[in-house]
Amino acid sequence: MHILLTGGTGLIGRGLCQQLTAQGHQLTVWSRTPQRVASLCGAQVRGIGGLQEIAEEPLDAVINLAGAPIADRPWSDKRRALLLASRIELTEQLVSWLKSRTQRPAVLISGSAVGWYGDAGEREMNEAQTTPGDDFAAHLCAAWETAAQQAEALGIRVVLVRTGLVLAPDGGFLKRLLLPFKLGLGGPIGSGRQWMPWIHLADEIALIEFLLQHDNAQGPYNACAPQPVRNADFARALGRVLHRPALLPLPGFALRLGLGELSGLLLGGQRAVPQRLLEAGFNFRFSTLPAALDDLLGRA
Repeated sequence: MHILLTGGTGLIGRGLCQQLTAQGHQLTVWSRTPQRVASLCGAQVRGIGGLQEIAEEPLDAVINLAGAPIADRPWSDKRRALLLASRIELTEQLVSWLKSRTQRPAVLISGSAVGWYGDAGEREMNEAQTTPGDDFAAHLCAAWETAAQQAEALGIRVVLVRTGLVLAPDGGFLKRLLLPFKLGLGGPIGSGRQWMPWIHLADEIALIEFLLQHDNAQGPYNACAPQPVRNADFARALGRVLHRPALLPLPGFALRLGLGELSGLLLGGQRAVPQRLLEAGFNFRFSTLPAALDDLLGRA
């Protein structure tokens, strides 16, 4: 298959490139820095700076993962505009380009996040939920999904991947926690009762490939392990695998003071479960948090 990938130089994208090229697929990555694609994604991966470089080359699938990191800094007006542009405007541009083509891919797999549900409290969230949450992150995800779904009118199968916290040894959420936890300064955030839907990077890559290959897969899928955990349980599990205490809480008021509305991502959560993936027969390699952390950090 010839697959066009956006966000290919990110954490998930790099792993996905390795997996798909190993299986013999032809990958093209649309990137702001196409000259770096080969070094980051693999020598066999082609980097392009504009969609016109593909012209009318046959294309079998598109995987759209591009988006500026949502939790890197507080949500100023400028940051909100960047988060919106890097997701919604890019996806709209992608769909517009697909519309202009004579030959179109069979499937568009587009990124989203469990933040679509907003701060859902104790309610279990699966894909049957039809109304998004009411905070900025939820509105961002909902608009991103709506932009991708416009490709359905072109006869393209659209899959929406609502990803939880991706656990990886060399990037993302987990990497940010390692230093304070290794220093014995880790602990729960706020009350520690908020739910954390998480997923091992290997399972994230595997489920995207699974959805790519299943012709009947369409619509939203929660990309998170079957067993979400509370924040306090996550802290204890991380401390245990690092052989460090995890007792120092990070007060909610301090986060609200320093991060503003962004603090809601850490103080709220979603008890999200991957109901549709399980019903479709996807098997998680890492369904429990201790197994995932031991695999990622057991030798730390």
